[in-house]
Amino acid sequence: MVSKRSGVTEPFFRDKVIAGVRRACQGRPVSEDSLAQLGQRVEESIRATGAAEIAAHEVGLAILGPLRELDEVAYLRFASVYRSFETLADFETEIKQLRAERSVEQD
Repeated sequence: MVSKRSGVTEPFFRDKVIAGVRRACQGRPVSEDSLAQLGQRVEESIRATGAAEIAAHEVGLAILGPLRELDEVAYLRFASVYRSFETLADFETEIKQLRAERSVEQD
């Protein structure tokens, strides 16, 4: 079960994760198969916690990592909503972090 900020709980639905990520990937070169794989990874991550109930915030966190690997632009779109970016500085900070991580990975 997923507990929302409003206090409502609902079952975890992989399709709901995929639908949210699909919006972030709109216009990006991301296949339906890649979205399905991301949804599966997120579900496996959630289930691996062993918790009967998980906060919606934790579901969002579980999405961010795989989405960053899949498409950085879609990641920024999703993160901007999920983390409530309010200024260009928020985007700049996130982009700097992405660049720094990419630099470390390439070394």
